[in-house]
Amino acid sequence: MPTAARTNREDWLARLAALSDRSRIRIMRVLEQEELSVGELSRVVGMPQSTVSRHLKPLHELHLVSRRTEGTTSLYRFDISDPAASGLWSVTNEQLGDSEDFDDDAARLRKVLLERRGDSRSFFGRIGGEWQSVRRDLFGFGFSEDALLGLLDPRWVVADLGCGTGDASERLAPVVKRVLAVDREASMISAARRRLEGFENVDFMEADLHDLPIEAGTVDVAVLMLVLHHQDDPKGIIMEAARTLVEGGRILIVDMVAHDRTEFAQEMGHAHLGFDMDVLSGWASECGLDLGGHRRLRPSTSGRGPALFAAILRK
Repeated sequence: MPTAARTNREDWLARLAALSDRSRIRIMRVLEQEELSVGELSRVVGMPQSTVSRHLKPLHELHLVSRRTEGTTSLYRFDISDPAASGLWSVTNEQLGDSEDFDDDAARLRKVLLERRGDSRSFFGRIGGEWQSVRRDLFGFGFSEDALLGLLDPRWVVADLGCGTGDASERLAPVVKRVLAVDREASMISAARRRLEGFENVDFMEADLHDLPIEAGTVDVAVLMLVLHHQDDPKGIIMEAARTLVEGGRILIVDMVAHDRTEFAQEMGHAHLGFDMDVLSGWASECGLDLGGHRRLRPSTSGRGPALFAAILRK
């Protein structure tokens, strides 16, 4: 076989192998829209910079992306000039179509670009960019979320199920009548007690979430914050939480959307790779609840895990 033909075949197979990885396809789709640094790409696709660099290396070597240097920063952009490679990318891109992880990448890209422009405005002394910096220096972060919690009914009793070290309970305690902080691990309850020792309206309970020491019909809202994916029987926990609710009460579930990142099961002991809306709706129905709302949460540029959702189940 002539050398040129053999080289073309080897290039084709190498590019085919490179584009068989979904993470690389996500990176390519993002770079089609904007030239980015490794750090910016890391924030957009939610991967460590080392992982992004590892994926960029074959893409660059196979002339699927190009790189240029600006100062000490390397910037990457989508750059396919070879017709065969362009055809391969078009077919791959078309076959994959749209998906929620691509949508999340696009949302994070918009946020990264807005922050980049904000930095530029601040650098050139424009008030729009300066205000964000001034507000951060004066007030820090997180005050908006704390202020919005004041919209909750101050008469409510809220059960923080699987409370861990008390993050949600700490936010809830100042704005509701009583918080029931429940966790099966004694070490978590101890940590939550220390964290919340200044609050007199928090009751701590070391208990299994399948058998809550809470009287039926006494809780206005039950919160399951990143809890269900650790549980062998999440539906059973929802059923038990529903038992404690007053009529018209709600369960707030925050957890991972369904995903295929099996390393979380292997490395962190996750029993489930997230949940989709149909599964939650089915569980709600079996537990005598209605799925009152479900939305995918805005992805964070600092998070590395799968996307999250928030769902409300009503009794």
